[in-house]
Amino acid sequence: MVTSMVAESWVQVGASSLNDTGQALEQALQALQCPQDPKLIVALLAPNFDLAAIAEQLHGTFPHTQVIGCTTSGEITPGGAVANALVLWALGGSAIEVSTGSGQGDAHGLRQAATEAAHCLDHLEQRANTVLIVLSDGLCGDQMDVVRGAYDVAGIDVPLVGGCAGDYLAMSRTRQIHGRRVMTQAVVAAAVSSDRPLGIGVSHGWTPASDPMLVTGSKGNILSTLEDKPALDVYLDFFNPEDIVRTDPAAFANFAATHPIGIRRRDKIEMRHVTGFNPDRRELILVAEVPQGALAFLTEGNFDSVLNAAAQSCISAVEALNGFPPAGLLLFDCVSRRAVFTEERVHEETDLITSSCGAVPMAGFYTYGEIARTKGAGGFHNQTLVTLAIG
Repeated sequence: MVTSMVAESWVQVGASSLNDTGQALEQALQALQCPQDPKLIVALLAPNFDLAAIAEQLHGTFPHTQVIGCTTSGEITPGGAVANALVLWALGGSAIEVSTGSGQGDAHGLRQAATEAAHCLDHLEQRANTVLIVLSDGLCGDQMDVVRGAYDVAGIDVPLVGGCAGDYLAMSRTRQIHGRRVMTQAVVAAAVSSDRPLGIGVSHGWTPASDPMLVTGSKGNILSTLEDKPALDVYLDFFNPEDIVRTDPAAFANFAATHPIGIRRRDKIEMRHVTGFNPDRRELILVAEVPQGALAFLTEGNFDSVLNAAAQSCISAVEALNGFPPAGLLLFDCVSRRAVFTEERVHEETDLITSSCGAVPMAGFYTYGEIARTKGAGGFHNQTLVTLAIG
């Protein structure tokens, strides 16, 4: 059991790596040992579990608790990064108010679904600080549409934080939970309002390697030209990887995992994971929108830079609490970052977070993209760690 009892808010985490759904849920619930019903449970689940059974059992155990959740591509617990696990992040306390919502989208897009989910804000008793936690299907359309749809309701006053559900890179189907309902191609959200501060940290560890280049040709997540030159040729000519990367999709994907593209926003650089290429059209395929007319950078990083970014994300979130001790952390970590760490060293990320922020209850998951919008344009990220700190 991991518990943080702060005067008016608390976070607890329960987890299990047992294979059987019933046994795993029982073990995770026993670890929670909640002093009273949580206001919110976020269920982070490997796709092999029976989500319908989990949703029903959570409702039966905590009938007055709001529940959202999704499938993952890896889970994070206070003990470190795990695989094929069931993780419950529970939030409660007298300082906290919660409202949840969901919206159904389709394979082509989730903007309207995000708008519907974000309307949970309409039913929230708002206190001094509010955040909207968003979990979306990571395989549907342009994920910037999730940010746009949620922003249509939240506006400039409510920050957004969250991640895209995964399926352990099968790229077949992800699922989302809202209450007792299991969905796919959907967006679920939890509006959390607190008398105490809520902090958000965003960091990635990738460094611009090129001069800024104008995006002269793009459509959605397809990057056609940079400075009027074929984007694939610009990318390969600049980095000059070994020959197999130029022709073999698997080798290219492995190389691209540590060479994302950065998009300049007014106050930051957002990362875009390069997932593949079109050899005939000489285009790059990215996970999310690359706006035509934007400034783009070719970036690179290594184990140390990506690792240090994890600590920075969490430290920034805790510092935003303005001196309040953190009750807990909720982490949205890109699955591409886990690939950089490798299974042998992935524990070093959570070890560094713990050494930087103390033994704070934390949970999270490896995503197909991260959401963090506190101000300005944009708000969708790749290969980034986004942290929500509860004061």
